[in-house]
Amino acid sequence: MSKGTTIKEALAAWEQKAGEKAADAEEIKLLCQIPSIEKMDASLSTLTNCKKLSLSTNAIEKITNLNGLKSLKILSLGRNNIKSFSGLEPVGDTLEELWISYNLIEKMKGIGVLKKLQVLFMSNNQVKDWSEVQKLSELPCLVDLNMVNNPIEEKHSLDNTWRSEIERKLVKLKKLDGVPIVRQDDEDEG
Repeated sequence: MSKGTTIKEALAAWEQKAGEKAADAEEIKLLCQIPSIEKMDASLSTLTNCKKLSLSTNAIEKITNLNGLKSLKILSLGRNNIKSFSGLEPVGDTLEELWISYNLIEKMKGIGVLKKLQVLFMSNNQVKDWSEVQKLSELPCLVDLNMVNNPIEEKHSLDNTWRSEIERKLVKLKKLDGVPIVRQDDEDEG
């Protein structure tokens, strides 16, 4: 089996292509690396100015080494092999959007540290239980959620209870699965 691309190698290639230092950049795209990135290594800590980091379509299993990313607002980790939210603590006070669709997440433990999170795209994961979805209520700023093709969404969409349950459990949500939420009190104001 071939060795994966390291973050350090991917950043060096990015710098060469972009013609700028990664440490100075506000947006870094390290998606679809060949061979795939397997680990979020310590080289990430050099990205102190990065506001948007894209690591989608790789083979990452764990979220790690986000300590130096003091400006990070958008983290894209879709199409990897991530199983949990642990490791997000260092960006808990800055991250506004987390794109983590097409992974292997079943449990929401650790999501509550993201106090500024407004957008969570996590379609095509493995969430099965309402008790896990309920943990999203710990996110005071969450307004946009996509959970299409998770077992819980599929099951409750079949019996037409998905939207009403989510609207009841997450009262600040404004958009669910790409569709705006219209609440009775919104209609009364208009």
